[in-house]
Amino acid sequence: MKYNVRFIACMFGIFTLFSCNDQTNKDDIDIEGVDWIQTCGAKSYPKTERFFSVHDYGAVGNGIDDDTRFIQEAIDICAESGGGIVTFAPGKYITGALYVKSGVNLNVPKGTTLLGSQDINHYPKIDTRVAGIEMKWPSALINIIDQENAAISGDGTIDARGKIFWDKYYEMRKEYSPKKLRWIVDYDCERPRGILISDSKDITVKDIVLYQPGFWSLHILYSEYVTVDNVIISNNIEGKGPSTDGIDIDSSQRILVKNSYINCNDDNFCLKAGRDADGLRVNRPCEYIVIRDCVAGHGDGLFTCGSETSGGIRNVVAYNLKGVGTKYGLRFKSTMQRGGVIEDIYLKNITMDNVKDPFVVDLNWHPSYSNSVLPDGYDRDSVPGHWKTMLEKVNEEAGIPTFRNVIFENITASGASTCIKVKGNERSRIDGFVFRNVTLNGDKAGSINWAKGWRSSNFVIEGKQDNTLKIENCESVFLR
Repeated sequence: MKYNVRFIACMFGIFTLFSCNDQTNKDDIDIEGVDWIQTCGAKSYPKTERFFSVHDYGAVGNGIDDDTRFIQEAIDICAESGGGIVTFAPGKYITGALYVKSGVNLNVPKGTTLLGSQDINHYPKIDTRVAGIEMKWPSALINIIDQENAAISGDGTIDARGKIFWDKYYEMRKEYSPKKLRWIVDYDCERPRGILISDSKDITVKDIVLYQPGFWSLHILYSEYVTVDNVIISNNIEGKGPSTDGIDIDSSQRILVKNSYINCNDDNFCLKAGRDADGLRVNRPCEYIVIRDCVAGHGDGLFTCGSETSGGIRNVVAYNLKGVGTKYGLRFKSTMQRGGVIEDIYLKNITMDNVKDPFVVDLNWHPSYSNSVLPDGYDRDSVPGHWKTMLEKVNEEAGIPTFRNVIFENITASGASTCIKVKGNERSRIDGFVFRNVTLNGDKAGSINWAKGWRSSNFVIEGKQDNTLKIENCESVFLR
């Protein structure tokens, strides 16, 4: 059963939020010490008036026949002709992996639905990074790889039909977990992403609706100058898709995400930079990021940094955000083998309604997934290459992550379960967080463990059932 997700987004308040914040939609918000906001986002957009209809190359759009090669031929000829707009007549087009080229705007207009193939063989394997490590992995449904000045646009729908891959994953979990292989099942279960933008620049994704990919929804990897505008992602229509993150910005620079709504089953808006030994080897930061005027519905993180932190995450501004029923709100996570420095982040004008845990920091996140240990009975020399990558040991000092210099301003949360959960480490205290006009309301006040150098003004935590904020192993944490 399909739903009108633009209507659903409106119910969650996305359009109300945008209309209320029109005065800030020009990135003129007053962020102290930040002079780079205007440099984020695509600097160019395919503007040619040449149109290439996929029907002219054999596509039928009947929801039965595979139209992949006809759509790809239209894209290729458009690119070879100097660029233009590849578009569709109304209909349902079954397709495997597509590869958008420089100068091409893949336009999916109203009345058009792209239906992702449910055959994994229709997504050729490529060299990429998945969940923090570089490895061979299936292509996404729509790929922009090593390209410039390209776009995916339109008021139509991209339905990746990923439930078949979710079901495969859940079956593998049943097999892997008893064998103590939880840490590798996500990598062994090959599932196509919705959209991949990799090693590219000046890319725009605008106005589309994206349903239920097999894995992450929109992955921006090793890229720069990317704009995501007015995108709706809805991933839980046929159940709860595992690891169906919304937008993952991964070791990329000068990225702008705005006016978008995400309903998913993992992190909604997420920043990443590689994991463990492989992430430290690549050592590429995620930096100069703007996320504004966006809404998160169901999901595991309105705004998340990590857990893949190895290359560092820095120079981030996120403002005019809203979480409605999201599991976690402002979330920072890593482990003691990830490493990386997460710093200089400014979060402003954020409201969270019925968000279970609005403020979370955890340096020992999800140990059964994060800690790669080969069980007895396996020969390390004969396991797959990506297993060996995951099992590579990290130098103890290099594995210590650092979270510091984060400003929270004009933040409110109501209807929470626990207002604040902070778990640093004796070797890595959560350092230099600043709170201004922050009010968190919930059942329990919560706890702060292993932090230092926190300052605040007008910081209020209200726990209706337990109003005691437990502060342990902290140094110079002043909250008032």
